Amino acid sequence: MAHRMVNMVVILASLFVLGASENDGQGTKWAVLVAGSNDYINYRHQADVCHAYQILKKGGLKDENIIVFMYDDIAFNEENPRPGVIINNPRGGNDYTGNNVTTSNLLAVILGNKGRLKGGSGKVVNSGPNDHIFIYYADHGGPGVLSMPSGDDLYAKDFIEALKKKHASGTYKSMVIYVEACESGSIFDGLLPKGLNIYVTTASNPSESSYATYCPDTDPAVPSEYHTCLGDLYSVSWMEDSDWRNRQTETLEKQYQVVKNRTGNAEDYSSHVMEYGDINPSGEPLAIYMGATSSSKHQGKYTPSMDAQEGSSTYLTSATDQHQADLVYLKEKWLRAPKGSKEKNEARNKLDEEMSHRKHVDSSIRAIGDILFGAQNGAIVLNTVRPAGKPLVDDWDCLKTMVKIYTSHCGPLSTYGKKYMRAFANICNAGIHEDHMAQASSQACT
Repeated sequence: MAHRMVNMVVILASLFVLGASENDGQGTKWAVLVAGSNDYINYRHQADVCHAYQILKKGGLKDENIIVFMYDDIAFNEENPRPGVIINNPRGGNDYTGNNVTTSNLLAVILGNKGRLKGGSGKVVNSGPNDHIFIYYADHGGPGVLSMPSGDDLYAKDFIEALKKKHASGTYKSMVIYVEACESGSIFDGLLPKGLNIYVTTASNPSESSYATYCPDTDPAVPSEYHTCLGDLYSVSWMEDSDWRNRQTETLEKQYQVVKNRTGNAEDYSSHVMEYGDINPSGEPLAIYMGATSSSKHQGKYTPSMDAQEGSSTYLTSATDQHQADLVYLKEKWLRAPKGSKEKNEARNKLDEEMSHRKHVDSSIRAIGDILFGAQNGAIVLNTVRPAGKPLVDDWDCLKTMVKIYTSHCGPLSTYGKKYMRAFANICNAGIHEDHMAQASSQACT
């Protein structure tokens, strides 16, 4: 995809001043920013990554050390009410766009392996033993998996193995990973060992959804011309905090507490922000990974994060379950289309198709469980959540195989269907042979 320069606008109290620079003297800062989705319906994930890019640039990180994975199909999308503008959007380039936003390219970039790249800018994390690495991912996910817009999804086992390999190469001093996705805790729980000097926080625990925010149906309301969610609750929480706090004094642990309070303090919407890996880096200042605060003149002014730091929910009074955010977009598009127009009919058809697909996935997974384990035990087995500290599945190759068997007989899972990854994992944990899975899938979906 051709490189396109786009404008940057500032929204939601995110005003910045240029001029910060790296000043901690502790090696080079590297960052990998990943938006794992495409299409305007998922506007928020690319917007999240754009905002993160701005934070790092204002913190003094160089473009040569920031690697961006972003499909790049929303700035000039026909549905974008402000053509060429993403709220918030980087002025710099995207390194891996379109069909180059793949799991294989992402892992090659992290490992610094240019020989494994296919397409893109060719930039990799060419880090040394004294360097610090920040990885941020935003998109849909499911138990044990993170979505990517092209090619195969990123499975937890493959991600962890890449991190172990990176550590074994001795090419970083410490690493911080932030993950925005449903069931994102399952990527690390029971899988990420201690001793890699990697500190992780996730938007949710291994068995719950994360939440979109700044949506058409939430408070505060988004600009009226937008009919999609502009951000994700965990993501905007850490980014707005990073915008306004002194990153030379605020620690990773302090930010974790701020984000945890803001993300999990509501009765009708909340997820449990989690920590994994080595806690030692959590005492380090944000500046080691994100650079220094852009301008000290912002310090002391009121911001949403100040309420969040005290556990208040006065700023964000609602959010949307990630699994429902797509429906919000489709419904808003239908409601806003002119009565009797072609656009309205098309929007209604897409909404109906999505609802029909979800019913199909729900019913087919339920039927497979009943066939394999009996009507009384099917749901119990498929929904079983393993104790904390135990991986989602024992055999990750089995998990991949079961998913492929299902899709070959029943069609794609899609974003919504990935919430059933635990069901496939439990089928593997129960020792079901792939032939039996194929028979059950065929029976359920014929």
